[in-house]
Amino acid sequence: MSILDNKSLFLFTILCVFSLSSCAQKDYSPISLDKKIGQMITIGFRGLQAPPESSIAQTIKNYHIGGVVLFDYDVPADTALRNIQSAGQVRALTQQLQSYSDTPLFITIDQEGGKVSRLKEKFGFPASVSAEYLGSLNTADSTRYYARQTAEMLANTGINVNLAPVVDLDINPKNPVIGGLNRSFSSNPELVLRQARIYINEMHRHNILTTLKHFPGHGSSEDDSHKGIVDVTETWQQKELKPYKKLIKTGKADIIMTAHIYNAHWDSTYPATLSKSVITGLLRDSLQFKGVIMSDDLQMGAIRKYYGLEETIKRSVQAGVDMLVFANNSVFDADVAAKAHRIIKKLVDDGELSEQRITESYRRIMKLKKQID
Repeated sequence: MSILDNKSLFLFTILCVFSLSSCAQKDYSPISLDKKIGQMITIGFRGLQAPPESSIAQTIKNYHIGGVVLFDYDVPADTALRNIQSAGQVRALTQQLQSYSDTPLFITIDQEGGKVSRLKEKFGFPASVSAEYLGSLNTADSTRYYARQTAEMLANTGINVNLAPVVDLDINPKNPVIGGLNRSFSSNPELVLRQARIYINEMHRHNILTTLKHFPGHGSSEDDSHKGIVDVTETWQQKELKPYKKLIKTGKADIIMTAHIYNAHWDSTYPATLSKSVITGLLRDSLQFKGVIMSDDLQMGAIRKYYGLEETIKRSVQAGVDMLVFANNSVFDADVAAKAHRIIKKLVDDGELSEQRITESYRRIMKLKKQID
């Protein structure tokens, strides 16, 4: 064999090794539409455990569900027996749930502190304080201390997404669902921003993703969207966007949760969650948010009482929502994830939604999941 032949063979071998190495580093297998759709669904369920034969285990495996949400109290059943009993039990539960998914599950919880805390003292968890309390102190050390305590608690139990902090402004102290429950740091947007930033930094130090809520601002409302329509046309103020603007700009917004509030100045027909002018126009285009947009619970009265399941899903996805939440804690439907999955797939098949639109959400979700993998 000539020197030229030996040199050619050497180069050919190097090229082959390089090609195989590159292929090994990349997954070129196509992602099915079923998997993409499944990642867009977050559901609540019943059970302190999730054995392989349980409904939630089968749902995760069969429909490639992207996330679950944990509760301490089952509202439809009016019982304190739901998903939480002790730290060890929650840790075992989250490990079971993760074992059924081929991608990391978002395991989410509302652990804001104060009245909205699912991990309570009666279950053996540390006492928490409300955002209003921390805002009244307005000291970095206090907020950092309680945020760190919460983050460590979530990390130790296998929960990777906190549905907090609330960045609604306490504009209306009589608001039954924000001010009335002490969920807002303050009516001052700069103070809310400072507190939220400290809170988020502590969560991130413990690999916990956070959720800003409730966009574009629920603090000025006079009603509770869990129960029915909430019209903020005459009460909403422009300054309610300030915490979102700055947290997005500084890269502190992992997930933003929508509010089921109606404002005729934004959209004369639909509430924010179902409005393309709010979700795509305001949040995506104007505020330049490129992360994951999550709906508030789509079974709440403000949505369920006025829109059917198919219209709710179609409008929210068309609006730009990435993850659809069915908390199963206003009403309970064990088959809601399967129904939602079938509806989205049919909407794609019928041309009401494009597969490209589904792919956009899937990519945003998977990009964020890499942070907790």
